Amino acid sequence: MGLDLETLNRSVTKLRADIPEDAFTAGILGSQRIGNGVVIDSAGLVLTIGYLMTEATDVWLTSEAGKEIAAHPLAYDQVTGFGLVLPLQKLDAPPVSLGSSAELRAGSEVHVLSAKDFAPPQAARVLARREFAGAWEYLLEEAIFTAPAHPHWSGAALIDDRGTLVGLGSLLVREVIGGEEINANMFVPIDLLKPILQSLMSTGRVNRLPRPWLGVYAVELAGKVYVTGVVEGGPAQSADIREGDVISEVAHQEVGTLPDFYRRVWAVGPAGTGVPLTTMRGATQLHLNVRSVDRGELLKRPQAH
Repeated sequence: MGLDLETLNRSVTKLRADIPEDAFTAGILGSQRIGNGVVIDSAGLVLTIGYLMTEATDVWLTSEAGKEIAAHPLAYDQVTGFGLVLPLQKLDAPPVSLGSSAELRAGSEVHVLSAKDFAPPQAARVLARREFAGAWEYLLEEAIFTAPAHPHWSGAALIDDRGTLVGLGSLLVREVIGGEEINANMFVPIDLLKPILQSLMSTGRVNRLPRPWLGVYAVELAGKVYVTGVVEGGPAQSADIREGDVISEVAHQEVGTLPDFYRRVWAVGPAGTGVPLTTMRGATQLHLNVRSVDRGELLKRPQAH
């Protein structure tokens, strides 16, 4: 018996968020964001990708009847990238069950579901399960990569052959298949949500020490970590780290990949810890101490309704 994709698709809602122009993330992510959310419990709780709703003052979800319903931005976890939104009226959408992303393998057949306003359900295949390092100090151990790419991936639901939610859409990426570059999507595995869901629902955050954040954008090239930009007013800028610098060591340990760089920084201590960096600027070696911060402290908080 095949999947009832029509019923499953009712669990995916269009999400629209307004963010103040002076918000920390407005310059990069914009002040108006549109994507998807997935209903995951009988109370109408909506799981989305956090960059859609971080710092939002107003969030709207679209019901099956096409009515916009106000919602409260409940929680955002920077480590996983998940966000939670709570509708303030009945959304009248069935919840989708959480599945097991650990069972997905390269070659697994899946479906990508966005809000029906965006696109019909799309069949896809898992290309790979592997580490993903984002330029913005973000790391997933076993991200899910699928193709063909879905045109409305942000917060889209990745559904397995049992009809359960196994991933949440995050990015459009380029993958090499048989020597050819193609568009693909990266999904955050749903298994990362399970241990933190209750904490996010009850307190709006995860009960863990915040990671140190430097405010750098970086890429890995030929065994070196290059700084491609620094966040204005962030710790890296304050420590005089500049675009084009090569980060060669963290706390006197060599780094040659983005995952190495992030893990070394996070191992130094929690947010607020000084992070010793060795950088190369042309032929000049520099030894810098970057006073890290909790990135969450820079973000505007949701207003109580």
